[in-house]
Amino acid sequence: MLCFSLYAAHRATTQAYRRTLKPWGLTYPQYLVLVELWEREPRTVTELGDDLILDSGTLSPLLSRLEALGFVVRARSTEDARVVTIRLTDRGAALREELAHVPGEIARCMGIPLDMAQSLASEVRAYTASIQAGSASHV
Repeated sequence: MLCFSLYAAHRATTQAYRRTLKPWGLTYPQYLVLVELWEREPRTVTELGDDLILDSGTLSPLLSRLEALGFVVRARSTEDARVVTIRLTDRGAALREELAHVPGEIARCMGIPLDMAQSLASEVRAYTASIQAGSASHV
């Protein structure tokens, strides 16, 4: 079953990230938040949730932990108090260099060539989009 193969791959990948990120006390989802912020900041909680496909109930505790670790700060918008903006602290920005080895380490754990990993990622994105489109048409 394809679904079990994807599930097993997800678990194996998450475990590889867990081992790699352990020295920094970060989880894989927390790392993903940092990666998003390294690419572009500030970001709203809604933007991060949309980009990472995480609901606010999952994202808020992640952000609280990252804030407690001193990697991000949250601020309410002055125009709309419902909007919360996330920014990296200097410590969070500096972490980018410390964790620059992570993608290479994960690639090493995968044990497949970069071009194969990119092709697989493309196929999985297409698969995901197809399922999402099919689910949307049945709502």
